Amino acid sequence: MLTDEDESLSSIVGRLATETKSLATAEVAVYKAKFGETASAYKSAAMFFAVAGVLALAALIALLVGAILTLATLVGPGWSTVIVVVAVLALAGILAMIGKSKLQTKSEPVS
Repeated sequence: MLTDEDESLSSIVGRLATETKSLATAEVAVYKAKFGETASAYKSAAMFFAVAGVLALAALIALLVGAILTLATLVGPGWSTVIVVVAVLALAGILAMIGKSKLQTKSEPVS
């Protein structure tokens, strides 16, 4: 037989379980909302960085074309193109080697 005290204890435990479930559901909803806002901010920032990268690449191309045209008055258009392309490829090679060496030092175990 259940007394009044037993019934109130069982109702308290039942209410605790229900409220705990509601709290967990609410917390999950809050974290989903926060993640959505953060993802939206990162998406927006990534788009701006992509546009900035494209514009920087266009500026670099314009600079290289300007260098070719400037050198063309001294050595001709063919040789000026060769000089600028070789210089840019040499710079790219140097930067690639520096990047490779930085990756190798990171992957080696520290004693």
